[in-house]
Amino acid sequence: MSAAPEQPADIPDWRQQKERSNLFGLRLMVWLSLTFGRPLGRCVLYGAAAYFTLFSPRARRASRAYLTRTLGRPATWSDLYRHVLTFASTIHDRIYLLNGRFDLYDITVHGHDTLMHAVAEGPGALLIGAHFGSFEVLRALGQGKQHLPVAMLMYEDNARNLNTVLSTINPAAAPHIIPLGHIASMLEASARLNDGWLVGMLADRRLEKDATINVEFLGKTAPLPLGPWRLAAMLRRRVFFMAGVYLGGNRYAVHFEPLADFSTTPRESREAAMHAAIGAYAERLEHYCRQAPYNWFNFFDFWPSE
Repeated sequence: MSAAPEQPADIPDWRQQKERSNLFGLRLMVWLSLTFGRPLGRCVLYGAAAYFTLFSPRARRASRAYLTRTLGRPATWSDLYRHVLTFASTIHDRIYLLNGRFDLYDITVHGHDTLMHAVAEGPGALLIGAHFGSFEVLRALGQGKQHLPVAMLMYEDNARNLNTVLSTINPAAAPHIIPLGHIASMLEASARLNDGWLVGMLADRRLEKDATINVEFLGKTAPLPLGPWRLAAMLRRRVFFMAGVYLGGNRYAVHFEPLADFSTTPRESREAAMHAAIGAYAERLEHYCRQAPYNWFNFFDFWPSE
Protein backbone atom coordinates (compact mmCIF):
# COMPACT_ATOMS: atom_id res chain seq x y z
CA MET A 1 0.00 0.00 0.00
CA SER A 2 1.24 3.48 -0.83
CA ALA A 3 0.26 6.80 0.67
CA ALA A 4 0.32 10.41 -0.43
CA PRO A 5 3.79 11.88 -1.04
CA GLU A 6 5.47 13.14 2.10
CA GLN A 7 7.76 16.13 2.39
CA PRO A 8 11.33 14.92 3.07
CA ALA A 9 13.77 16.13 5.66
CA ASP A 10 16.45 18.50 4.36
CA ILE A 11 19.30 15.98 4.29
CA PRO A 12 18.70 12.21 3.94
CA ASP A 13 20.32 10.09 6.63
CA TRP A 14 22.59 8.26 4.17
CA ARG A 15 23.93 11.58 2.83
CA GLN A 16 25.09 12.55 6.32
CA GLN A 17 27.43 9.55 6.56
CA LYS A 18 31.00 10.23 5.56
CA GLU A 19 33.02 7.93 3.35
CA ARG A 20 35.22 5.70 5.51
CA SER A 21 37.75 4.78 2.84
CA ASN A 22 40.99 6.63 2.04
CA LEU A 23 42.77 7.04 -1.27
CA PHE A 24 46.06 5.42 -0.22
CA GLY A 25 44.38 2.30 1.16
CA LEU A 26 42.16 1.97 -1.91
CA ARG A 27 45.06 2.37 -4.34
CA LEU A 28 47.07 -0.19 -2.39
CA MET A 29 44.14 -2.60 -2.51
CA VAL A 30 43.78 -2.17 -6.27
CA TRP A 31 47.51 -2.69 -6.82
CA LEU A 32 47.62 -5.83 -4.67
CA SER A 33 44.52 -7.25 -6.34
CA LEU A 34 45.65 -6.67 -9.92
CA THR A 35 49.25 -7.70 -9.23
CA PHE A 36 48.72 -10.85 -7.19
CA GLY A 37 45.24 -11.92 -8.25
CA ARG A 38 41.79 -12.24 -6.74
CA PRO A 39 42.48 -14.99 -4.12
CA LEU A 40 45.22 -12.99 -2.39
CA GLY A 41 43.28 -9.76 -2.76
CA ARG A 42 40.30 -11.35 -1.01
CA CYS A 43 42.45 -12.19 2.02
CA VAL A 44 42.57 -8.49 2.86
CA LEU A 45 38.76 -8.31 2.85
CA TYR A 46 38.36 -10.51 5.91
CA GLY A 47 40.36 -8.17 8.11
CA ALA A 48 38.72 -5.08 6.64
CA ALA A 49 35.24 -6.52 7.22
CA ALA A 50 36.12 -7.39 10.83
CA TYR A 51 37.43 -3.85 11.43
CA PHE A 52 34.31 -2.14 10.11
CA THR A 53 32.01 -4.55 11.94
CA LEU A 54 33.74 -3.76 15.22
CA PHE A 55 34.35 -0.04 14.85
CA SER A 56 31.33 1.28 12.89
CA PRO A 57 28.58 1.31 15.56
CA ARG A 58 26.08 3.28 13.49
CA ALA A 59 26.38 0.94 10.51
CA ARG A 60 26.31 -2.04 12.87
CA ARG A 61 23.02 -0.90 14.42
CA ALA A 62 21.47 -0.44 10.98
CA SER A 63 22.72 -3.83 9.83
CA ARG A 64 21.30 -5.51 12.93
CA ALA A 65 17.88 -3.85 12.48
CA TYR A 66 17.68 -4.89 8.83
CA LEU A 67 18.97 -8.44 9.28
CA THR A 68 16.69 -9.08 12.26
CA ARG A 69 13.72 -8.20 10.07
CA THR A 70 14.92 -10.21 7.11
CA LEU A 71 16.14 -13.32 8.92
CA GLY A 72 13.15 -13.45 11.29
CA ARG A 73 15.43 -13.79 14.32
CA PRO A 74 17.90 -11.60 16.23
CA ALA A 75 20.97 -10.96 14.09
CA THR A 76 24.21 -12.33 15.55
CA TRP A 77 27.74 -10.92 15.30
CA SER A 78 28.38 -13.56 12.66
CA ASP A 79 25.47 -12.20 10.62
CA LEU A 80 26.76 -8.63 10.94
CA TYR A 81 30.23 -9.68 9.84
CA ARG A 82 28.88 -11.65 6.89
CA HIS A 83 26.80 -8.64 5.84
CA VAL A 84 29.87 -6.36 5.76
CA LEU A 85 32.01 -9.04 4.10
CA THR A 86 29.44 -9.48 1.31
CA PHE A 87 29.50 -5.74 0.69
CA ALA A 88 33.31 -5.71 0.66
CA SER A 89 33.36 -8.66 -1.74
CA THR A 90 31.18 -6.89 -4.31
CA ILE A 91 33.33 -3.75 -4.09
CA HIS A 92 36.49 -5.83 -4.52
CA ASP A 93 35.06 -7.61 -7.54
CA ARG A 94 34.48 -4.25 -9.23
CA ILE A 95 38.26 -4.04 -9.65
CA TYR A 96 38.28 -7.08 -11.93
CA LEU A 97 34.98 -6.42 -13.68
CA LEU A 98 36.11 -2.90 -14.61
CA ASN A 99 39.35 -4.41 -15.85
CA GLY A 100 37.46 -6.72 -18.21
CA ARG A 101 38.27 -9.92 -16.28
CA PHE A 102 34.87 -11.50 -16.87
CA ASP A 103 36.56 -14.90 -17.16
CA LEU A 104 37.03 -14.92 -13.38
CA TYR A 105 33.30 -15.11 -12.73
CA ASP A 106 30.42 -17.50 -13.11
CA ILE A 107 27.51 -15.19 -14.01
CA THR A 108 24.05 -16.53 -14.80
CA VAL A 109 21.42 -14.25 -16.34
CA HIS A 110 17.66 -14.63 -15.82
CA GLY A 111 15.10 -12.75 -17.91
CA HIS A 112 17.51 -11.91 -20.72
CA ASP A 113 15.17 -12.68 -23.63
CA THR A 114 12.28 -10.65 -22.20
CA LEU A 115 14.58 -7.70 -21.62
CA MET A 116 16.06 -7.85 -25.11
CA HIS A 117 12.58 -7.87 -26.62
CA ALA A 118 11.71 -4.72 -24.67
CA VAL A 119 14.97 -3.04 -25.70
CA ALA A 120 14.25 -3.73 -29.36
CA GLU A 121 10.74 -2.29 -29.13
CA GLY A 122 11.71 0.65 -26.86
CA PRO A 123 14.24 1.56 -28.03
CA GLY A 124 16.13 0.99 -24.81
CA ALA A 125 14.71 0.19 -21.38
CA LEU A 126 15.05 1.40 -17.82
CA LEU A 127 16.47 -0.84 -15.09
CA ILE A 128 15.52 0.03 -11.53
CA GLY A 129 17.27 -1.71 -8.69
CA ALA A 130 18.57 -0.99 -5.19
CA HIS A 131 21.82 -0.87 -3.25
CA PHE A 132 21.68 -4.62 -3.45
CA GLY A 133 24.35 -6.97 -4.75
CA SER A 134 26.49 -5.68 -7.61
CA PHE A 135 25.41 -3.24 -10.30
CA GLU A 136 28.91 -3.58 -11.78
CA VAL A 137 27.94 -7.08 -12.92
CA LEU A 138 25.12 -5.50 -14.93
CA ARG A 139 27.54 -3.15 -16.65
CA ALA A 140 29.91 -6.05 -17.25
CA LEU A 141 27.20 -7.67 -19.35
CA GLY A 142 27.28 -4.63 -21.61
CA GLN A 143 31.01 -4.90 -22.10
CA GLY A 144 31.10 -8.68 -22.37
CA LYS A 145 29.49 -11.29 -24.54
CA GLN A 146 25.90 -10.23 -23.76
CA HIS A 147 26.35 -6.94 -25.68
CA LEU A 148 23.98 -4.95 -23.49
CA PRO A 149 25.34 -1.37 -23.20
CA VAL A 150 24.39 -0.04 -19.77
CA ALA A 151 24.54 3.49 -18.34
CA MET A 152 23.94 4.10 -14.64
CA LEU A 153 22.30 7.19 -13.18
CA MET A 154 24.23 7.56 -9.93
CA TYR A 155 24.83 9.94 -7.05
CA GLU A 156 28.57 9.65 -6.47
CA ASP A 157 29.57 12.18 -3.79
CA ASN A 158 29.38 9.83 -0.80
CA ALA A 159 31.88 7.42 -2.38
CA ARG A 160 34.11 9.94 -4.16
CA ASN A 161 37.40 8.29 -3.13
CA LEU A 162 36.24 4.85 -4.21
CA ASN A 163 34.90 6.10 -7.54
CA THR A 164 38.08 8.09 -8.19
CA VAL A 165 40.27 5.03 -7.73
CA LEU A 166 38.01 2.66 -9.66
CA SER A 167 37.77 5.07 -12.60
CA THR A 168 41.55 4.81 -13.07
CA ILE A 169 41.27 1.05 -13.61
CA ASN A 170 39.34 1.49 -16.82
CA PRO A 171 38.77 5.13 -17.86
CA ALA A 172 36.50 3.86 -20.66
CA ALA A 173 33.91 2.95 -18.03
CA ALA A 174 33.48 6.57 -16.91
CA PRO A 175 31.19 7.65 -19.79
CA HIS A 176 28.75 4.94 -18.72
CA ILE A 177 27.93 6.86 -15.51
CA ILE A 178 25.35 9.67 -15.66
CA PRO A 179 25.66 11.75 -12.46
CA LEU A 180 22.41 12.56 -10.69
CA GLY A 181 21.60 16.02 -9.45
CA HIS A 182 22.14 17.82 -12.78
CA ILE A 183 19.60 19.32 -15.15
CA ALA A 184 21.24 17.56 -18.09
CA SER A 185 20.89 14.11 -16.51
CA MET A 186 17.48 13.37 -18.01
CA LEU A 187 18.55 14.60 -21.45
CA GLU A 188 21.61 12.34 -21.40
CA ALA A 189 19.55 9.39 -20.17
CA SER A 190 17.02 9.97 -22.96
CA ALA A 191 19.79 10.08 -25.56
CA ARG A 192 21.23 6.79 -24.33
CA LEU A 193 17.80 5.16 -24.41
CA ASN A 194 17.20 6.40 -27.95
CA ASP A 195 20.45 4.70 -28.93
CA GLY A 196 19.14 1.39 -27.59
CA TRP A 197 20.98 1.45 -24.26
CA LEU A 198 19.81 0.22 -20.89
CA VAL A 199 19.74 2.98 -18.27
CA GLY A 200 19.83 1.91 -14.63
CA MET A 201 18.80 3.68 -11.43
CA LEU A 202 18.81 2.68 -7.76
CA ALA A 203 15.50 3.59 -6.14
CA ASP A 204 15.91 2.83 -2.43
CA ARG A 205 17.54 6.14 -1.43
CA ARG A 206 16.34 9.67 -1.99
CA LEU A 207 18.14 12.90 -2.74
CA GLU A 208 17.41 16.19 -0.98
CA LYS A 209 13.95 17.58 -1.68
CA ASP A 210 12.85 14.30 -3.24
CA ALA A 211 9.32 13.43 -2.15
CA THR A 212 8.74 9.94 -0.81
CA ILE A 213 5.96 7.37 -0.73
CA ASN A 214 5.39 5.19 2.33
CA VAL A 215 5.20 1.51 1.38
CA GLU A 216 5.19 -1.76 3.29
CA PHE A 217 8.70 -3.21 3.23
CA LEU A 218 9.94 -6.09 5.38
CA GLY A 219 6.98 -5.80 7.73
CA LYS A 220 7.12 -2.06 8.37
CA THR A 221 6.35 1.16 6.56
CA ALA A 222 9.38 2.59 4.77
CA PRO A 223 9.81 5.81 2.73
CA LEU A 224 10.83 5.24 -0.89
CA PRO A 225 11.64 8.11 -3.27
CA LEU A 226 9.30 9.23 -6.02
CA GLY A 227 12.07 10.74 -8.14
CA PRO A 228 13.13 7.63 -10.10
CA TRP A 229 9.51 6.87 -11.01
CA ARG A 230 8.78 10.41 -12.12
CA LEU A 231 11.82 10.18 -14.37
CA ALA A 232 10.67 6.81 -15.73
CA ALA A 233 7.23 8.25 -16.49
CA MET A 234 8.72 11.28 -18.25
CA LEU A 235 11.07 9.11 -20.32
CA ARG A 236 8.10 6.88 -21.26
CA ARG A 237 9.96 3.58 -21.29
CA ARG A 238 9.46 0.05 -20.07
CA VAL A 239 10.90 -0.55 -16.62
CA PHE A 240 12.55 -3.74 -15.36
CA PHE A 241 13.54 -4.64 -11.83
CA MET A 242 17.24 -5.51 -11.74
CA ALA A 243 19.33 -7.40 -9.21
CA GLY A 244 22.92 -8.63 -9.46
CA VAL A 245 22.95 -11.11 -6.58
CA TYR A 246 26.30 -12.13 -5.10
CA LEU A 247 26.14 -15.86 -4.35
CA GLY A 248 29.56 -16.27 -2.76
CA GLY A 249 32.91 -17.27 -4.23
CA ASN A 250 32.99 -16.05 -7.83
CA ARG A 251 29.28 -16.59 -8.53
CA TYR A 252 26.65 -14.00 -9.42
CA ALA A 253 23.06 -14.28 -10.61
CA VAL A 254 21.63 -11.37 -12.61
CA HIS A 255 17.84 -11.04 -12.62
CA PHE A 256 15.68 -8.88 -14.91
CA GLU A 257 11.92 -8.80 -14.23
CA PRO A 258 9.24 -6.66 -15.95
CA LEU A 259 8.04 -4.06 -13.46
CA ALA A 260 6.09 -1.32 -15.29
CA ASP A 261 5.44 0.04 -18.78
CA PHE A 262 5.22 3.81 -19.06
CA SER A 263 5.60 3.78 -22.85
CA THR A 264 1.84 3.82 -23.42
CA THR A 265 0.59 5.21 -20.10
CA PRO A 266 -1.69 8.26 -20.63
CA ARG A 267 -0.62 11.41 -18.81
CA GLU A 268 -3.72 11.38 -16.59
CA SER A 269 -2.89 7.84 -15.42
CA ARG A 270 0.80 8.38 -14.63
CA GLU A 271 0.35 9.10 -10.92
CA ALA A 272 -1.55 5.86 -10.34
CA ALA A 273 0.94 3.96 -12.51
CA MET A 274 3.86 5.33 -10.48
CA HIS A 275 2.26 4.30 -7.19
CA ALA A 276 1.59 0.81 -8.54
CA ALA A 277 5.18 0.53 -9.79
CA ILE A 278 6.62 1.56 -6.41
CA GLY A 279 4.50 -1.07 -4.69
CA ALA A 280 5.65 -3.74 -7.13
CA TYR A 281 9.26 -2.60 -6.73
CA ALA A 282 9.08 -2.87 -2.92
CA GLU A 283 7.59 -6.37 -3.23
CA ARG A 284 10.36 -7.60 -5.54
CA LEU A 285 13.09 -6.00 -3.44
CA GLU A 286 11.71 -7.67 -0.33
CA HIS A 287 11.66 -11.00 -2.19
CA TYR A 288 15.36 -10.76 -3.04
CA CYS A 289 16.29 -9.43 0.40
CA ARG A 290 14.73 -12.52 1.97
CA GLN A 291 16.33 -14.77 -0.64
CA ALA A 292 19.82 -13.23 -0.29
CA PRO A 293 19.68 -11.13 2.91
CA TYR A 294 23.35 -10.20 3.10
CA ASN A 295 23.22 -8.47 -0.31
CA TRP A 296 21.37 -5.30 0.77
CA PHE A 297 23.85 -2.51 1.51
CA ASN A 298 22.04 0.34 3.26
CA PHE A 299 24.09 0.79 6.41
CA PHE A 300 22.02 3.62 7.84
CA ASP A 301 18.69 4.00 9.66
CA PHE A 302 16.36 2.95 6.85
CA TRP A 303 13.50 2.75 9.34
CA PRO A 304 14.26 6.00 11.25
CA SER A 305 12.19 5.11 14.33
CA GLU A 306 14.37 2.09 15.08
